[in-house]
Amino acid sequence: MAKDDLSANTLFISTPVNALVEGIYEENIPLSEVKKHGDFGLGTFNTLDGEMMLLDGEIYRTAHDGRIYPMSDDVLTPFACASFFRPACHEDIAEEMSHESFMAFLEEILPSPNLFYVFRIDGEFRTMKTRSVPPQEMYRPLAEVAKDQQVFSFTGETGTLAGFFTPAFMSSINVPGFHFHFMSDDRNRGGHLLECRPVNARVAIQYIYNLNLTLPKSLAWLTLDFKRDTAGDLKKVE
Repeated sequence: MAKDDLSANTLFISTPVNALVEGIYEENIPLSEVKKHGDFGLGTFNTLDGEMMLLDGEIYRTAHDGRIYPMSDDVLTPFACASFFRPACHEDIAEEMSHESFMAFLEEILPSPNLFYVFRIDGEFRTMKTRSVPPQEMYRPLAEVAKDQQVFSFTGETGTLAGFFTPAFMSSINVPGFHFHFMSDDRNRGGHLLECRPVNARVAIQYIYNLNLTLPKSLAWLTLDFKRDTAGDLKKVE
């Protein structure tokens, strides 16, 4: 396989998601490093300060007040997922769907539940509900942090959902199942997707066969006991 083909089918994960679940909110990875591994993705920022979206090579933050800010390369992250987005296929949505029907539709078009997938969904949404959280102290469990989330509701939105599907057997590495962040076309509204009703949208899908995972060198990571089952905490957060 050529180098370009390998990079186009590789998902970069900067830190296993279990680090976030256990409250490690600082890993000091510069966004410039994330961009080396992709032009599309999502994540968060040090101290869990907002929701990250990497779109067309630029990184944006949805703050806890709901506003979106472009971020410079020297900003730091504890967790990010990225790929060089090269879709293998497209599916079109031509009629309004409930959130439950939308998620079922996405699951039905997956060839297998045992691969990673990258999704870019551009279109119109009747309703959109997202969230972000304020900055947090280290070691406060993510399930507790979720109680402080700020929820934003929009109607008649056009924008982009960036997301991933992670197979169940990789639940300690990335959020299992679907995980999406949203940003409006005018770059004014966004956040972690809670629910939506698409009306007219194009779903672009990339199949991922390779995983590039880095492990932190921080003392917090090296000394934490990861034996606890965190699946329940992740489910609460999502």
